[in-house]
Amino acid sequence: MDVLPRWAEVILVPLFSLLLAAILSALVILAIGENPWNALKIMVNGAIGSSYGWGYTLYYTTNFIFTGLAVAVAFHARIFNIGGEGQALIGGLGVAFIALYIPWPHWSLALIGCAAGAAAFGALFVAIPAYLQAQRGSHIVITTIMFNFIASGLMVYSLNNILKPTGQMEPASPSFPDATHLPSLFDIAKVFGATTFRSTPVNITLFIALLACVLVWFLVWRTRLGYEIRAFGQSESAAKYAGIDPTKITMIALLISGGLAGLMAINNVMGEAERLVLNATEGAGFIGIAVALMGRNHPVGVFFAALLFGVLYQGGQILSQDTTVPVQIVLVIQALVIMFTGALDNMVRAPLARLFFALRSRPVAASIPAE
Repeated sequence: MDVLPRWAEVILVPLFSLLLAAILSALVILAIGENPWNALKIMVNGAIGSSYGWGYTLYYTTNFIFTGLAVAVAFHARIFNIGGEGQALIGGLGVAFIALYIPWPHWSLALIGCAAGAAAFGALFVAIPAYLQAQRGSHIVITTIMFNFIASGLMVYSLNNILKPTGQMEPASPSFPDATHLPSLFDIAKVFGATTFRSTPVNITLFIALLACVLVWFLVWRTRLGYEIRAFGQSESAAKYAGIDPTKITMIALLISGGLAGLMAINNVMGEAERLVLNATEGAGFIGIAVALMGRNHPVGVFFAALLFGVLYQGGQILSQDTTVPVQIVLVIQALVIMFTGALDNMVRAPLARLFFALRSRPVAASIPAE
């Protein structure tokens, strides 16, 4: 069996996948009469060419870090949690209830309370699919897909019948109290005398996302629980022989995964919108799947993959605004990146593995004397 070196698995496979996606994206842009090189420059400049672009790029990156970590933790137990979208939606409900119905004296305390609520709501929402997987053998992919629709229905019901103020037509909660508003990086920069930055939605949640990367790394690779999760993911039968309880690991891995997905709500609900609205997640739960796959389920890889998708999201919006490239083409570009880094990942890995195997075998063959 051809096996890639670890460094090639982490660096070369994503790099070649991105290259293939970029080539096809360039052909698509060329087909509609636009210059691909000019489109690339507009996207890059719109995403990272100014403090305003960086602000939105890092805002999207924060969302994708949480959902990417959620998928990664579950995948280490070989559990494919694709319900991050629904878990993040329900996490938003947790943020809204806690922000609106508990009087908070300061945003720092509100942040702790709302983060706990978001994680708890996300974890509780995945608890039923986790139990069905652990005890009944129900396929986690099917149940988490269905629970995404259940989350959407719960969101519509809650906004229309519980949270929506009397007389308001829009299905949305009231604005959160001022004491719960999180400081943006623009506000933080002003404290240090930097006044050239434009106000953007990126906020202090970015640092919580980075902290989550560190904590997930510590959990998975430096704790007994993380070892059990990885051992269970590598071989369930061997893990059971070693005394690891499959039901316990399945439940814990998915609860942690759901909690991480729910934490996304402190960024988009509490930090950006400062109220709960329909479709608050904007597809970030599904993007987290591609982020985890591209990042090889490692927190460092998840961070860089989330940053890449943040660039694609922000740069794509600027591209559709400043050129005749329609927003649908931008979605096609994003889909191509997801397709090559996710669904067609093995199309790149297999040829690279054969190439490395051939390079390793050549010195051995050369050293055998001819008869």
